[in-house]
Amino acid sequence: MSLPSLNQPFVVGSIPTAIGAAPQVGASTAWPDRWGSIKARWGVERMHYTVEPGLYGLGHPHERSPVLVTANYKMSFDRLRQALPGRDVWILVLDTQGINVWCAAGKRTFGTTELVRRIEASALPRIVAHRELILPQLAGPGVAAHQVKKLCGFQVVYGPIRATDLPAFLDSGRKATAPMRIKTFSTWERLVLIPVELVSAAKWALMILPAFFLLGGLGGAAPFWSNALNDGIFAVIALLSGLAAGVFFTPLLLPWLPGRPFALKGLGMGLLAALILAALRRPDFGNAQSCLEMLAWFFLVPALSAYLGMNFTGCSTYTSLSGVKKEMKWAVPLEITGGVIGLGLWLGSRWMA
Repeated sequence: MSLPSLNQPFVVGSIPTAIGAAPQVGASTAWPDRWGSIKARWGVERMHYTVEPGLYGLGHPHERSPVLVTANYKMSFDRLRQALPGRDVWILVLDTQGINVWCAAGKRTFGTTELVRRIEASALPRIVAHRELILPQLAGPGVAAHQVKKLCGFQVVYGPIRATDLPAFLDSGRKATAPMRIKTFSTWERLVLIPVELVSAAKWALMILPAFFLLGGLGGAAPFWSNALNDGIFAVIALLSGLAAGVFFTPLLLPWLPGRPFALKGLGMGLLAALILAALRRPDFGNAQSCLEMLAWFFLVPALSAYLGMNFTGCSTYTSLSGVKKEMKWAVPLEITGGVIGLGLWLGSRWMA
């Protein structure tokens, strides 16, 4: 049996318990907490943005205080405590390997086994007089409430989806209204997901874009650098257009894009980007090389956009795990095929007379 370390930057004190001093936290966050969230949003040290699993006290909880359960992803932990100013509650943090509640429930790291293990490791039955746990609704896919009751005697109550609704939920006697049970996916909620995907895409872009720029200098009638500054720069712009179409415009316009599969939504944005590129490039339809180059981008840009658009399937309210697997089964081979064909056409166009 053990409790989390008191030597964590956000810990403001300690609370005596039957097995030792539990870390005490406040509802307000400091600049290091906010800066950590900003970095996590941009994918910087994302998987290391964690708190130690175990039992924490918010305010001055006692044996009758509610026990709320969350993940050890620090942004989840911070959002929970920020939503409960002036409250005295226990926060039981599960070891989800730095993954948020929803994703961890899908991966079963926020699951029945870990919940029961953490209850026992924290000696929770010796610290609280009641036998009730309040879990986020989005933890439902990973936790079997009846098994938790059977294994450790604690009853699972599913709280609202949003932590901000917890005060009203607690004050109403653990009753959730219909709006508390609805997971939205508003424009802002989609936009905040873009930075981490953008950073992820930028990592390979930093390697691929220079290669396309240099390859653009090869072939053609003009000297190397003249070709690179013309065809190579356009290749970089085209790839960045595909990236923007998939990572930015697909999630931004998601509800209004045609089709149900995310790959199809990304494909549509990619085709639009390719049409804009064609209008800007103004290919010479009497020149085979010019036509082949433009045709290449009508394969490459939509394939790239469709692939990147699929990255948002796991965080939306529109998909299911089985649906995502089904989509990937047919979409990924088509995206790879389109990318290979487009690359072949573009390289071929470099050496056409």
